[in-house]
Amino acid sequence: MKLQTIACAVAIATGGFFFTHVVNDAIAANNTEAVAATSIQPTQEQALVSRQLATLVDRQHYLNQRLDANTSNRILDFYIDSIDPEHTLFLAPDIESYKKRFGSTFGANLKAGNLAGPYEIHAQYRDRLKQFYTYMLEELKKPQNLNQPNTYIETDREKAAFFKTTDEQRAHWNKMLVSQLINLTISKEEEKAKQKALKDNPELANGQDLTGPEDLTPAQTLTKRYTRQLERISRLKSDDVLDKTLNAMMLTYDPHSNYFPPVDAMELNRQTTLQLEGIGVSIRPERGNEDYTKIETIVEGGPASKSGQVKSGDRIIAVAQDGDKMVDVIGWPSNEIVGLIRGKRGTKVTLRLLGAGAAMNQARNVTIVRDVIQEEDAGVRSRTVEIEREGKKHKFGVIEIPSFYLNYRARRAGTEYRSVSEDTNKALKALDAQNVEGIIIDLRNNPGGSLEEVARMLGQVIKSGPVVQIRDGNGNVSVFEDDDGGAQSYAGPLAVLINLASASASEIYSAAIQDYERGVVIGSTTTGKGTAQVQLDTLAYGQATLTQRKFYRVTGGSTQNKGVVPDIKLVDIYNEEFGERKSKNALQWDTIPTAPFKREGSIQAYVPDLIKSSQQRVSIDPQFKYLEQRTAIAKKTDEQKRIVLDLNKRKAELLALEQKSLDAENQRRKVVGQKPYANWESYQASMDALVEARAKMKANQRPALPEEEVFVSEAANVLLDYAKLQGTAAKPTTK
Repeated sequence: MKLQTIACAVAIATGGFFFTHVVNDAIAANNTEAVAATSIQPTQEQALVSRQLATLVDRQHYLNQRLDANTSNRILDFYIDSIDPEHTLFLAPDIESYKKRFGSTFGANLKAGNLAGPYEIHAQYRDRLKQFYTYMLEELKKPQNLNQPNTYIETDREKAAFFKTTDEQRAHWNKMLVSQLINLTISKEEEKAKQKALKDNPELANGQDLTGPEDLTPAQTLTKRYTRQLERISRLKSDDVLDKTLNAMMLTYDPHSNYFPPVDAMELNRQTTLQLEGIGVSIRPERGNEDYTKIETIVEGGPASKSGQVKSGDRIIAVAQDGDKMVDVIGWPSNEIVGLIRGKRGTKVTLRLLGAGAAMNQARNVTIVRDVIQEEDAGVRSRTVEIEREGKKHKFGVIEIPSFYLNYRARRAGTEYRSVSEDTNKALKALDAQNVEGIIIDLRNNPGGSLEEVARMLGQVIKSGPVVQIRDGNGNVSVFEDDDGGAQSYAGPLAVLINLASASASEIYSAAIQDYERGVVIGSTTTGKGTAQVQLDTLAYGQATLTQRKFYRVTGGSTQNKGVVPDIKLVDIYNEEFGERKSKNALQWDTIPTAPFKREGSIQAYVPDLIKSSQQRVSIDPQFKYLEQRTAIAKKTDEQKRIVLDLNKRKAELLALEQKSLDAENQRRKVVGQKPYANWESYQASMDALVEARAKMKANQRPALPEEEVFVSEAANVLLDYAKLQGTAAKPTTK
């Protein structure tokens, strides 16, 4: 299959992998010493990458938006919101001063490599965090009133005004403290009830270790938490400030132009190539003691596995880079420990490990050489499913595509590489050889990836023609086409499963299938991420993605913002909680002329009948009814913009929600012949056991949950309906 490609010095990607930098308040902590403005300073490399990136967004972004005074003021707004998203640390006079001093020149300074302004603001931010945690720790020593039935706290202050005075600010901090104490009091009571349920009925644990957390009072828990967060400020580096600064600039253009410091750039490369450079372990916080992080699984054949010295269950208490001193990581979050462990191939890392249940003096050091690790279980997976209709079984194929991966670096170097199109092509042919009655392409939760790959994959199931149109910032339109003369790997019945977390390349694929009427698109409306990024991997420091193009369907409509609306709608388990329609500063939907193409099916004529049959099944299916109830409960909770600072009222509200959730769970259990849970505690214990068990399995070995698999079954039923409506149903296999 030939592709009309776009000439570009860097890889073109649909951007689904390029995770948005989200504020994590926990990382931005403080220590007990005053933070001086000079404690963190930018390096020459960081100043250089600021100049490079500012020049690129000014000249090469899709919007052709100049980095002028107006844009500079918006960058400052985004920067402040990124470090103080709830507007609880800075005061209104601070913001006014920042805008006067830095607002109109913020962008120009970034273009000149002058990072003094954002670094000064960040230093004051760290100092305010010190004040916050110190104040809260002092307040924790005093009795707190947890029963204030007429007092409320706002739960969403993103658009709220900054407090004018310290007194106003402290009053809100007090409300935050009371609210957290109420939450912890309720959680402690529920954990106690759950542990009792496990003691009364050990079978609920299903053989898993469900040890409860440390036996601390709510005040002790918060004291420990705040003290740990104070300590974490010592680990903040210049990269953290640079990250916030440059991503504020990028967000001023669109949500998918991002900057990645070196550690995050490694994660970006891992996601796009299914490779990482590390030791081959997965880690997570130890149950019952969040101070410790333990090794959960070990990749077979990876460096840790080959060493023979690393065991599942080992706790990581310190990490050292080759030749450096050990860094104590007790109390560190898992993502920071991962950042220390990963590194370039061929370099050494030493872990200080503590065996499960071992005393501290029995710790051991293990030195491991990092290597490239192929994530075999992260690629395409295929299988078959059977549904029964009128006493007869019907077999369908399922291809699960978690991302549109392509190791473009390996391809560029001429070495062996893995690609999603090759893996999918093999799966299509293998399933077709099993005489399945149709194939379901599962793109749920697929964030996107390589544009080349999605075009190749469409060529495997359509005869010929354009698959996606792309327009640049100057209005020039390019077309990716499948012009292989009509060759197809699979020409049989096809369905595509999508949901809100299907983005970018997933949307290109499902849109083309829908426009060609090549198959039935089933699920919920997609993300709406219809832009293409270039990956900038030759910057002076770190990497970046820059939006330079916009996707359009062959019919002319953009996938941007609106997303792909399925032919057959099923419950949206995410309740439109995220996606382009919720993003700040997202590009808008628009249209261009249709590209000449020939439809290959007649799906739309049958859609009304397919919808009717699907709705009849869904209305009585216990799994779908469960999902509908759970999403309704979640939506009601999300709509709450303030909560009461009263323990008894809060507890009553929570108990009501828990009872609704328990009722929903028990209703589906009764229908499928399972014993209902006696109470909320038993249900939670059972769910904890399930989570623990699944966490120990490789991704490709975890059986699908009933509430996940029901979408696949319904897609198979829709394909069977379609075949019957056409009068071309394949002869089923008799029992």
